[in-house]
Amino acid sequence: MKNKDKEQKLMHIVTYGCQMNEHDSEKLAGVLEGEGYQATEELEEADVIILNTCCVRENAELKVYGKVGQLKRLKEENPDLIIGICGCMMQQEEVVKEIKQKYRHVDIVFGTHNIHHFPELLAQAKEQNNPLVQVWDENTELIPDMPVQRTDDHRAWVTIIYGCNNFCTYCIVPYVRGREKSRPLDDIVREVKKLANDGVKEVTLLGQNVNSYGNDFEQETDFADLLTALNEIKGLARIRFMTSHPKDCSDRLIDAVANLDKVCNHFHLPVQAGSNKVLRDMNRNYTREEYISLIEKVRAKNPDASISTDVIVGFPGETEEDFQDTLDLFEQVKYDMAYNFMYSKRTGTPAAQKEDQVPEEVKKDRLQRLIELQKGISMEKNKPYKGKTVEVLVEGESKNNPDTLTGRTTANKIVIFEGDSDLTGQLVNVKINKVQSWTLYGKIVD
Repeated sequence: MKNKDKEQKLMHIVTYGCQMNEHDSEKLAGVLEGEGYQATEELEEADVIILNTCCVRENAELKVYGKVGQLKRLKEENPDLIIGICGCMMQQEEVVKEIKQKYRHVDIVFGTHNIHHFPELLAQAKEQNNPLVQVWDENTELIPDMPVQRTDDHRAWVTIIYGCNNFCTYCIVPYVRGREKSRPLDDIVREVKKLANDGVKEVTLLGQNVNSYGNDFEQETDFADLLTALNEIKGLARIRFMTSHPKDCSDRLIDAVANLDKVCNHFHLPVQAGSNKVLRDMNRNYTREEYISLIEKVRAKNPDASISTDVIVGFPGETEEDFQDTLDLFEQVKYDMAYNFMYSKRTGTPAAQKEDQVPEEVKKDRLQRLIELQKGISMEKNKPYKGKTVEVLVEGESKNNPDTLTGRTTANKIVIFEGDSDLTGQLVNVKINKVQSWTLYGKIVD
């Protein structure tokens, strides 16, 4: 039973999904911190529990339903507990209907477009017993600045564009995040300057497609212009960005990464498939040949840049020949890293309605073959690092390697090395003495 006499108010936020959701959770935590709440890892101790949901994959939705079901007991034990559910799942009408019908212990339901109304919803929930449901179909204006409780003192996420206009046939994001809306360049520069003044060394610029930044402006301002402006900020050491759509990766952007010293030399360019037929069915708006040409252009301007990708195996209608095209593309491009996924149906998307779904066992087999191929390629890409000295931004203690620190190079290579935790947030030089497919190991040098 909850201790009613305690003075400190406690919050617990559970986040599902991508970095955009992680950053939204930082905003929710910032609001609650302003209301006098502190974070707790113990659900039973929390006065407010928020589930920030993702709907990219149905498995994530099942986890949310399981979690919210578990919270019913806590609500029964502590009727004053406030339970809220927000995020992408809530932008789906059928999901909200199910929450209202089956999970009456939930106090607040809101979506991605009105996250800035959370303070008012929280206040109302404390005053009434009926569930509050406020989900906007679309937000025609940008979400205003909100307080943020960052999870890292030296690295920060900064959203530069909301929404997506691409409508890939497997993806629900445009339906739940809305159309693209870029934040004003001056607002982003102001935010990053404040972060740098607060000691942040590295920012990661976020968007469903950062390459589209500025397309909705009347004046001619693009993503390369934003990077150029941020590169001038004193105290900032590194600028990363994700995620990028290959069709919008411009020559100006490639040149900016090559010429701006604070922009990390890493491109994440999701290919999703190596077959032109599958790419067409996915509505990716580029061909295999155009993608390979883009990679060649990137490497010509940025020979030291690392390149990573996302890929979906087993998309409806994918034949073995199509999959061989993906394997062949991986052999040609030689990615430093790849995030490989099996296709899973996403209700509400065109691909989910296709009849030629690939059997589960075939998808699993293809995924494993692709992982094994990429493991060898990643090892091949990392071998030249042995004996080299690289600059690493120390992120903190390694979770999987006791008594060691972890950090990343500008090329987004993970490096493990011995050192004092006081080095967290600092740039250090590390000489690499051992390499694996996904990790480099080394020793700090002067």
